[in-house]
Amino acid sequence: MKLTFLSLIAATTLFTACALQRTDTAMNNIPKPLQLFNGKDIKDWTPKIRLHEPGDNYANTFRVEDGLLKVRYDGYDDFNQQYGHLAFNTPYSYYVLRLEYRFVDEQTKGGEGWAWRNSGAMLHGQDPNTMLKDQDFPISIEGQLLGGNGTDERTTSNLCTPGTNVVIADKLFTPHCQSSTSKTYHGDEWVTAEFIVLGDSVIKHILDDQVVLEYNKPQIGGDNVNNFDPKQKEDGKSLDGGFIYLQSESHPVDFRKVELYDLAPYKNDKQKLDEAINKIL
Repeated sequence: MKLTFLSLIAATTLFTACALQRTDTAMNNIPKPLQLFNGKDIKDWTPKIRLHEPGDNYANTFRVEDGLLKVRYDGYDDFNQQYGHLAFNTPYSYYVLRLEYRFVDEQTKGGEGWAWRNSGAMLHGQDPNTMLKDQDFPISIEGQLLGGNGTDERTTSNLCTPGTNVVIADKLFTPHCQSSTSKTYHGDEWVTAEFIVLGDSVIKHILDDQVVLEYNKPQIGGDNVNNFDPKQKEDGKSLDGGFIYLQSESHPVDFRKVELYDLAPYKNDKQKLDEAINKIL
């Protein structure tokens, strides 16, 4: 009996050690989140606002106050189609992006009607330093963020395509925007939007743990971007990576989280890639 008991203890110890090792291995398959917004400043970001040079944060449009990344227009006399974009300085290709945002206050003078409670996360964007002074939007894939008016339905996490195209249901999609299947988020509530971006293969928009939009093969092409450098717009070229931007389109918006899980180490191992995504989401 003594030998059997000791053997049982040894077997249990070995089983526990193996289980812990498997747990450690599984945990190692989860990339740590990178906080693109550090809650203190935007030193790791580059603003590009139409009619202004890259790096010029005109009228302090993008600012950090109370631990929030805020988009404000109190320094504008008139919006005058000065569409703004704030680019994180490191490009990415395979990742999960998670944003927490809310719309607040009133739209600034001169903003178009379509831009009311309208912002966005630009994915696979061109380098902000390659944008011309009068360029309105970066060539990119936009995860459009919209807020409701308290009554009508208005989806968010939609797709817009400034200077790009995608493939939906095996067909090249050339219109400018495609609505998601999301519900409407009214008022000033915080909304969490997530994006799975896998190079030039697939992009998924996620809200409340549900995929609300999915498309493939992002590529340069089409219209809906103006005053760009022709050298930056190679129609038909696949977009397998690029810069991430936050948008200013005339309505105040706050971001309290902008975090990214870099999936590049798993891109060549589908099983590990799927495991990492499942654990992140």
